[in-house]
Parts: sequence; structure tokens; C-alpha cells
Amino acid sequence: MKIIIAPQGFKGGISGLEAARAIARGVMAAAPDAETVLLPVADGGDGTLHALVDATGGQIFTSTVTGPINQQVEAQWGVMGEGRTAVIEMAQASGLAMVPPRRRNPKITTTLGTGQILKEASERGFERVIVGLGGSATNDGGAGMATALGVRFLDSAGNALPPGGAALTQLDRIDTSGVLKSIAGVEIIAATDVTNPLCGPTGASEIFGPQKGASKEVVAELDAALRNFAQVVRRDTGHDILDIPGAGAAGGLGAGLVAFAGAKIQSGIDMVCQVLGFERHLEGADLVITGEGRADLSTVFDKAPVGVARHAQAHGVPTVLLAGSLGDGHEELYKHGVASVLCISDGTMTFQQALGRTGVMLEGTAERAVRLFLLKP
Repeated sequence: MKIIIAPQGFKGGISGLEAARAIARGVMAAAPDAETVLLPVADGGDGTLHALVDATGGQIFTSTVTGPINQQVEAQWGVMGEGRTAVIEMAQASGLAMVPPRRRNPKITTTLGTGQILKEASERGFERVIVGLGGSATNDGGAGMATALGVRFLDSAGNALPPGGAALTQLDRIDTSGVLKSIAGVEIIAATDVTNPLCGPTGASEIFGPQKGASKEVVAELDAALRNFAQVVRRDTGHDILDIPGAGAAGGLGAGLVAFAGAKIQSGIDMVCQVLGFERHLEGADLVITGEGRADLSTVFDKAPVGVARHAQAHGVPTVLLAGSLGDGHEELYKHGVASVLCISDGTMTFQQALGRTGVMLEGTAERAVRLFLLKP
């Protein structure tokens, strides 16, 4: 029996690789002769860096860059095992978790640090760069990122704009004459698990602004600023970024990467599955086990477990999802290729206690799932 083990990380608990190892222990307890293939996944958000670098035997780097509130931060990024593809998790340099709740203000947060890593990767000669777009603290349309690459954003008096999304209201002209030459030859993939456009009722500001500290009034201000940004971008660069699916990811960083770095926006989980050779590993598989911290209706929207199940279903392989908790709408997952959703909790405990027992609970639930699977006729 061949079982593919493809969880993502359990935020605050264990990484995707640690989760895969715990599940594998449970599988082997139930079926000692089973062949297990460990393929921890991610969908462009947390864990994308290690999912790609660890699985390919790559290398992790650390760079000192400018954080989202202009503080100096140590940000991890990496290169995959083939030596030509760099992997950047924007949250490592420009993430919401880096900003204390009382200081969260998407009017001023910047993606400059993400751009600084992108610049370093291009100058070091990597041919391809994957940028994971999850977990941002920003709403600047990627203007900070582009500034690191040499783009200048100017007001009507010819002055450089200050950092942050609110300043884009004053954007009058974009000067791309100083763009880093090395970026032109790099294939850039913006990996995301959302399809939101840049502006409007489902855009970056409206949907994601509140979690970054924006009030209703600030959301409206930021949406207008990004709309002005899109208009100037179209006039000065020829790129129409307003309605591109995924352009609103990471506060519009998706749009900025398209306009100023020639990026292509892709489904994060599909990109990760492609890089990991997921289709190849599915050949001859009997079962796929995936996992995430919380399964609910949002999982349906191309989060990692649903992406894994979609690929497995195409090969006729059933998928079991192990979840730390179940939320409203998790039943919808059965319409998206998931054969069974199992909550791993094995008793009454606090959230912090559960985080500390994630591996143990995954192991136990995986064993029970496989024992049930072995009962099938």
C-alpha cells in the first residue's frame, strides 16, 4: 500500500515536515509494510518557504532587511535543491505577525523588505524566484517592493512618496528608468491562495484591510489610493492591474509584482504541487493524507488541502484531511474531493495545550484513519 502524506504546517504548532513525520508514524503503526511518501505542502502562505526548500534539499539564507514598519528585521528566504530557484515568503520580511497589534496601520506599512530580498536574489543570479504572498501587514500595492528594485513613485511636485498605502493617493508619476537590470532576466512567480482583485468590494483593502488594523474609513481611503495607483500604473507602464485575479493578494503586492517585476500570478498550491512532482508521486498511490490547523468554509477556496485533494481525485485516489479543529462549513469540503475530514483532538484541553500535542494527536488520528481504510472491502 502506498500512502502520500501531504499536510501543511499547523500554525503555532508544528511545521509541515514535522506534521508529515507525525502522520507517517501513525500510518506505520497501522500498516508497517506501507510505503509512505512525505510531501509537506503550502499554498503561498506560511510554510511555503520550507515546503519547497526542505523537500528539495535546498538551503535557507537570512538577510537583514526593512520590516513593515521600517524596523530592521532578520528575514529567512532560500534556494531550492536544483540551485536555480529562490523562494521568498513575503511574510518573513513584510508580515502581519511582525507588527504588534497596537502598531498595525496599513496606511504606512511597506513591502520594501520583500523587494530587498528579491533584489538580492536577482543579483545573486537565480533564474527563477517564487514569492509566497500570504500573511502580509501591508496595503501598498507592492510600491515598497518596487522601490527596492529602483522604481520611483512621485507626487505632482516630483517628490518621492513616503512608504505605505495611503501615500498612493498622491501618486502622480512613476519613473522606471532606474529599475534594476538584473531583474529583467528572472522568471518571477507570485504564489497565492486568493483570487481577489486589487480594488472594489472583494479587493485588497476591503477584504484584508480590517485584519491589518484598518477602520471602515481607512479601508475606503486605501481602496481609493490603490485605484489611483492602478490608473497611474496603466498610464506609465502599460500594465492594467486593476482586475487581475490575485492582484489584491498581500495588499496588492500581486499587482506590483506583475507591473514592476514581470511576475505571473499562480495558485500557490498548484505551483507547490508542480514543483514537488505531486502528480508523479500519485501514480500507484492508494491514499492521500493531508492536514491543516482548522478546516472550515474558507478551506474550499483553493487552500492547500483542497488543492491536494483536487490533484488526488484526478488520479482516483481518496484524500483524508486531518484538522486541528472544525469550523462552520467544513462539510463543503466533501464536494471538493475530500473523502473524510477528521478532527485530531483527543480530549478536553486548552488551545495552548493542543498546540503542544499537535504531533501526538496527528499520529494517533492517522493510525485510526488508516486502520479504518484497511477495513474497506
